[in-house]
Amino acid sequence: MLVTCRQIPEGDEEAWSAQWAATAERIETIGRAALGAGHKVSAREALLRASNYYRAADFYRREDPVNDAESARLAAASQKTFADAAELFDAPARKLRIPFEDTTLPAYFFRADDSGTPRPTVVYHGGYDSTLEENYLALAGALRRGYHVLTFDGPGQGTALRDQGLHFRPDWEAAVTPVVDYALTLPEVDASRIVLIGTSLGGYLAARAAAFEHRLAACVLHDGIYDVHEAFDTLSLSTVDSSRDGLANVSTMTRWAVLNGLWTFGVDTAEELVEGTRSYTMKGIAHQITCPTLVLEAENDEFFKGQPEQIHNALTCPKERLVFPENEGGGEHCHEGALALWHQRAFDWLDGTLAN
Repeated sequence: MLVTCRQIPEGDEEAWSAQWAATAERIETIGRAALGAGHKVSAREALLRASNYYRAADFYRREDPVNDAESARLAAASQKTFADAAELFDAPARKLRIPFEDTTLPAYFFRADDSGTPRPTVVYHGGYDSTLEENYLALAGALRRGYHVLTFDGPGQGTALRDQGLHFRPDWEAAVTPVVDYALTLPEVDASRIVLIGTSLGGYLAARAAAFEHRLAACVLHDGIYDVHEAFDTLSLSTVDSSRDGLANVSTMTRWAVLNGLWTFGVDTAEELVEGTRSYTMKGIAHQITCPTLVLEAENDEFFKGQPEQIHNALTCPKERLVFPENEGGGEHCHEGALALWHQRAFDWLDGTLAN
């Protein structure tokens, strides 16, 4: 990471894309060579890294992702390297299409082992910028603890957005309920111990789904969100000129937030984006969540500061709130840089909750 970033001038998004693409290609070459030589573990590890580096290379390419050939190439390379790595897992991952309304959602089923034993299973989704392939990297710690993981791209995410044109929607139970339906058909899934975890914007999405989907044994909000519109309004996106010239004069974060939102929400202006988030709120429905719920909070969260406490206070189900302080390394949004710490704390809570 440091070697790659040394080649990227401050604020140069084209250089970011080019340098991460070059790193991804270099690591993919290592993986392909290892695979050809029969080194399964080395191949798997290199291909997983390459997949995430291709994703990073595409991250800021949001001016016109529908017609950006390089964006499409990078996304496809991230998907391909991941799919090839997934076949090399000790228990190979299953690539799935889950029935959803008049189409399907792309998904993977990762097994803690290949014994066929029914196990507690995490249904997992990301948030505002997630991809199906990235989801594995976020939740691999679940597999080491004996949980199976069923993860998917919902509307507004990954290939459901890029290839199918599905945009974000506030009634996220419409996506989660079909996934739970599908999970219940898998013999490896313990039907009494299905857990929902959502990351980043997924902290709202998972809470919304849990308010209507009552077959869940537990829910983890990583991190907790009460009202999405409040966060977008705080960024003052509605005052941003979303034309190319106007966005050139704002910070990288704001420019990316607007451009990514226009694409994922399927709107044309920053004002429409902010207005469209008004229905993404747990006000008046948080009390409908009945399963035990863990609310995570990052001390220095730059997007949703204070919101984990809001949603925690609104819950009437069995609940707990865990705050990750800066001095433990977990103070940033979704505890970036402290993956092992949030896995330890969240899954220790889940182990105890499911045992009871």
